[in-house]
Amino acid sequence: MNGTTYHRTSNAESVRQLIVDIHVEVRGEFGLMDRPFYHPDRFSERLTTYASRPGWEAVVAYEGDEPIGYVFAVPLGENTGWWSAEKKPLPAEYTAEDGARTLALNEILVRRKWRGAHGKGAARALHEQLLNERQEQRVTLLVNPLLSDGRLKAVYESWGYKQVGSQQPFADSPVFASMMRDPLR
Repeated sequence: MNGTTYHRTSNAESVRQLIVDIHVEVRGEFGLMDRPFYHPDRFSERLTTYASRPGWEAVVAYEGDEPIGYVFAVPLGENTGWWSAEKKPLPAEYTAEDGARTLALNEILVRRKWRGAHGKGAARALHEQLLNERQEQRVTLLVNPLLSDGRLKAVYESWGYKQVGSQQPFADSPVFASMMRDPLR
């Protein structure tokens, strides 16, 4: 995207308020802020947990001084609980992690002005910016397949992700489709 700059950081505190503000703005537009799982404090707790793990990284996109959106991810460590909430357990060799095999894409959000057809691929550009400098072999994410009548899941499929299962990682979270893109690029 012309005129877009990207800021990479492994310091969550340097972008925390911006990430929380975009979370509230975007999730509010989708009518999700009345659900406990999306409450800003709950989201901030998850951000703290993710960012405390080795290898966490965020990329924030800007058009001039205006933030477009963000993406953040963390490699799955040896003792990850990422796969433990799967409704049907996946094979052990598929879920074996070592901190270098799988990148978990925790969040990607883009503000309204840059979403959809008029957004010129802002979300995908953010996604690729993150992956371009990562060394993991594959990337996984969770998506609510019911949001946007399944359109969001279809976007990830168009980026090369395939559903490998479904899980509910938190008691107050939706049941997510577990998706994998293998190889990373």
